[in-house]
Amino acid sequence: MVSLLLSIVARAQQTPETSLAYYDSVEVSMLTCAPHEEVYSLYGHSAIRWRDLHNGQDIAFNWGIFNFQKPHFVLRFIFGLTDYELGVADYKHFADYYQRWGSMVSEQVLNLTAAEKRRLQQLLAENYLPENRVYRYNYFYDNCSTRPRDIIEKCVDGTVKYEPRQDYEPTFRQMIREKTRNHDWVTEGNDWLLGVRADLNTTRQEQEFLPENLMYDLDYAHILGRDGSIRQLVKSRRMAVAPGVQVVERDFIISPTEAGIVLLVVSLLVAVAEWRRRKTYKYWDALLTTVTGLAGCVLFVMLFSQHPATSSNLQLLLVNPVHLFYLPAVLRRRKTHYWTVLLVMVMLLIVGCFFQKYATLTPFLALSLLIRYWIHLRREK
Repeated sequence: MVSLLLSIVARAQQTPETSLAYYDSVEVSMLTCAPHEEVYSLYGHSAIRWRDLHNGQDIAFNWGIFNFQKPHFVLRFIFGLTDYELGVADYKHFADYYQRWGSMVSEQVLNLTAAEKRRLQQLLAENYLPENRVYRYNYFYDNCSTRPRDIIEKCVDGTVKYEPRQDYEPTFRQMIREKTRNHDWVTEGNDWLLGVRADLNTTRQEQEFLPENLMYDLDYAHILGRDGSIRQLVKSRRMAVAPGVQVVERDFIISPTEAGIVLLVVSLLVAVAEWRRRKTYKYWDALLTTVTGLAGCVLFVMLFSQHPATSSNLQLLLVNPVHLFYLPAVLRRRKTHYWTVLLVMVMLLIVGCFFQKYATLTPFLALSLLIRYWIHLRREK
């Protein structure tokens, strides 16, 4: 692989007079990989294929390389501090990986001139330098789909003109929900972490964070040359890897909706028992208070994440660290303003639903907490 990269760099550094003819035998393609069942792959993947038909050199440039074993990976990902990098691999190894998973790989052969291919080669060689290959990953705005798009736009002698999408302005949340539709708990986790900005309509460019959206836009894109010429960006399209059989496995034994129903039923049963015995179960109160408080700490921390869509999360109105502040009073059954504060939180949450889509468990949790408010209101009378 090192020799392949040295060859790329050497070619990129050759003079125009001796190198332009070489690119007539080079085919440049955008690869779009369908999702498979690993969580990190649910949104698909993009890469650039550099294929020299003369000498058989066939390479995939992939901006999705990360080290899961790196210390504090999950914590760094949550805070938007994850570093991804450009990886280069033999195309056959790249294709075999997706074939093993049963994921289809579509290939769009780009309609680039020899000069544009040379420019692309120079950009790829520069991007792979040790000081350039690592970048700060951002799920919506700077990822394995936007990186190859941007480098292709830079290499063309002119401007890439995309066709506008008519009446198609989905939100980030709608797009990722579609991708995680077979994984309820992944969807639930996303919905808890994403805030108001995830429910704003997106532009065509923003939608291209998903590889399949980029593939669609490239199919209808044109290159407006500096000389006034117009040509299709994609010359041809083919299936590089045929789809295989994928088994969709359920994430957990129950869905978030079922878990929410269980929570609500238990809350009602506890309330009925308390009403009959004319007492309150402080440990049930403490459990709900602790869970909502600890979960609220996570959402509060996400406000400081570099992921733009996690800020302004209105679910913090219900799930926040304030619950932990009142925990000692709840355990001691002391008179407290906690239940009034809780009512205000739920009322504000209801107003917020007009601006943000909530996670499935949120209304069930809100109703369970309202039941606790009602129980303590009756107790104080």
